[in-house]
Amino acid sequence: MRTQVVTATLTMLALGITAGCGGDSGGSGDAASATGPIDVWLSNNPEEIAWGQQMVKAWNADHPDEEITAQEIPAGKTSEEVIGAAITAGNAPCLVFNTSPAAVPQFQKQGGLVALDDFEGATDYVESRSGDVAEQYQSPDGKYYQIPWKSNPVMIFYNKDILKKAGIDPENPPLSTHEEFLATSRTIVKSGAAEAAIWPAPTSEFFQSWFDFTPMFAAESGGQQIIEDGEPTFDSDAGKAVADLWATMYAEGLSPKETFNGDSFAEGKSAMSTVGPWAIAVYGDTNWGVAPVPTSAGTSPEETYTFSDAKNIGLYSACDNQQTAWEVLQFATSEEQDGKLLEMTGQMPLREDLQGTYPDYFRENPDYKLFADQAARTVEVPNVPNSIEIWQEFRDQWSSAVIFGKTSVDEALATAADQAADLAGQS
Repeated sequence: MRTQVVTATLTMLALGITAGCGGDSGGSGDAASATGPIDVWLSNNPEEIAWGQQMVKAWNADHPDEEITAQEIPAGKTSEEVIGAAITAGNAPCLVFNTSPAAVPQFQKQGGLVALDDFEGATDYVESRSGDVAEQYQSPDGKYYQIPWKSNPVMIFYNKDILKKAGIDPENPPLSTHEEFLATSRTIVKSGAAEAAIWPAPTSEFFQSWFDFTPMFAAESGGQQIIEDGEPTFDSDAGKAVADLWATMYAEGLSPKETFNGDSFAEGKSAMSTVGPWAIAVYGDTNWGVAPVPTSAGTSPEETYTFSDAKNIGLYSACDNQQTAWEVLQFATSEEQDGKLLEMTGQMPLREDLQGTYPDYFRENPDYKLFADQAARTVEVPNVPNSIEIWQEFRDQWSSAVIFGKTSVDEALATAADQAADLAGQS
């Protein structure tokens, strides 16, 4: 899901809004073992707010001396900027239930996060809950400064009615290879069935590449992160294949270069969208289908990787009552609360054997089974120093070459890779 937030006011950050969560960044030994009231921030979408409210109510009923006060993340351009500002001001909340993995290296560098490993049994808890996927969320020092919480594995949503209008089989559209994806896109636009085949945001925010490049690169590369062992992987055959595909989409007008003010898929302006399972509730009135993201040669669905679009939970060092915060974090990610999160939001808890843990839910909600299966093969934005600066440099090069055609794809990827290698090597 997108990281922009649209609630409250940023000025609240300067007002010391977090009860039980003040003090200098970095915390103290006393804070690590202290218990008492805490404040938490929740994502601003209605389903997560409802989940958060019931979670808080359930905790508070049994912990009158350690009550949670919850609010939505204050408004700002992005939640990353809001949280970063709170860390700087020394008034971050104890827990944020919307911590972007990409921002964790910067928050850690600011001294804003507590290593969960400092709490007894925490490492075992994180790894036993999430399984092998947990490794993607470790920081370079081997510690966890976030708990993997929930993912929205990105797939291709398509509007069956638009495809049928374009003369394409709506029950089995050809979308598995890059050539099929292009051919289907050309047919849609040429027929006039929709203004665009697919309309990703062409804007310059660092996170926008996670919804065009990153899912398809994960699929094309067989599950590679875009930086591994400090070295960029995207200046490669896989990266060029994906960039060339999108460059063709933009050059032929199959994906517009202009920003759509609204939701192009929901409004029938585009036939497809790259989204996760959160969209099922949003697009419920649309006659939709879903397919894995394409690869150049075509990959079977059970072997296709994609971007996780995860949001995690961070425990912030300004918190005065960190022991309570750690206990709340465990409560909020328990099997019971993960089940409620699944039921109330449709988002996939980053929990091993998801379908086996909640068989009744997936039996009663078969639309979500494809996403639960895909959730087992997701790739996260790597945890590297200067991460947001790296992704912004990548986006700037992508925009120049792929969207606007000002530079070549090869030149853009090479430049972005050089910059990424340099920045990833800095502490």
